[in-house]
Amino acid sequence: MKSFAKSASAAVDSRQPRLPDRPGTTPGALPRYVAAATLARTADGGAVVAIVLLASAGGAPGWLAGLLGAAITAPHLTGPFIARVLDTAKDGRTVIAWACLFHGATLAAAVLAYPYVWTGVTVVLLLVSGLVGPLLTGGISSRLPAIAGPDRSSQRRAQGWDVATYGIGGTIGPSLVAAISAWSSPTVAALVLAAGTFAAAGLIRLLPYAGPPAEAGEVPHPAQTLGLMLTTGPLRRTLYLTVTVAFSVAALPITAVGATGYLGVPPAAAGILTAAYGLGGMAGSGVLMIKPLPGDADRSMTALAAIVAAALGLVALTGVFWAAVGAYAVAGAANSLFFAATLAARSEYAPATARGQVFVWVGALKIAAGSAGTAFAGATIAAALHAPLVMAVTATLVSCGASFLDRLRGRRTA
Repeated sequence: MKSFAKSASAAVDSRQPRLPDRPGTTPGALPRYVAAATLARTADGGAVVAIVLLASAGGAPGWLAGLLGAAITAPHLTGPFIARVLDTAKDGRTVIAWACLFHGATLAAAVLAYPYVWTGVTVVLLLVSGLVGPLLTGGISSRLPAIAGPDRSSQRRAQGWDVATYGIGGTIGPSLVAAISAWSSPTVAALVLAAGTFAAAGLIRLLPYAGPPAEAGEVPHPAQTLGLMLTTGPLRRTLYLTVTVAFSVAALPITAVGATGYLGVPPAAAGILTAAYGLGGMAGSGVLMIKPLPGDADRSMTALAAIVAAALGLVALTGVFWAAVGAYAVAGAANSLFFAATLAARSEYAPATARGQVFVWVGALKIAAGSAGTAFAGATIAAALHAPLVMAVTATLVSCGASFLDRLRGRRTA
């Protein structure tokens, strides 16, 4: 494993990033990709809300609602151990399409069975549904380099669209569930999400074919892929910057709730702050669609992570509600630009034989870091309102400094 990682690391660090090999661009492929990714990520983002609402509506205690919600989110951490199939399959579209169908079917079975079966059965169904969740997020993103276009500008513009699908999934998914639950029931909301994954499966099958990058024996195993990421400069920096920024921005929803009294507004106004963050993120992805991210993705990640830190500091410094709304929007836009840079780095620096695994590894650790950031913010905000943001800014700036020094050392070594 060490020799594999060292040779791949040297190959990446000693040359300019190479755009992924891909077949000719198929007309209409990107719109189909965007539609499929949006449907899949809307289901992934809204499922936990539907499950929690279903349990709450049935009179379940809070701990049980939390358990059911965790049952569908926690398995995302196992994503790297199932992602290898993306790099070994004869047709990765089939793998992702089946994952969408599997996710939707088990989610539908879980919500339909919940009122009639032992709760353990529902938990198992949700765990199984969550196991394929990473293939609906990072797994789908790993297909983008093969359809986006023949040059860096086309790739970066497509990554802007991809960032938008994540934003839509994370914002529209929970909102759609809440609206349908109010109109009908959480069960119907979950079934609508499941139907969306079925539609996504069909659209994914319509994407252009891209064959496996190598024979199965040449594709590294998950531990080897992680070793490759840790020993390859650009991928290592992608990993720890992504984890740190995800940990840091996770403090914003908690801070929004806690800051309403400090800002002199009702508690419900926290929703306006979080909505501003989401809208800022959508605006950032819109900018990338028009003007793709320029320059080297490795350097861009460091610069944009520093901008995220500055935006978080701005949130901490604002003492007027409408200024805080603007600060949250700026933070959302900065995070979208940073996310696009990480997608570009994953596409351009990951070896073809492990690209799917690299996408899913980073995505899984990002989810874990976001959960840890939320828990940390909740535990520290009682001591001081802005303590989570101060720690977030500090951690992000330290990572930016480490990234700069890491890259400088890599140049000297080369």
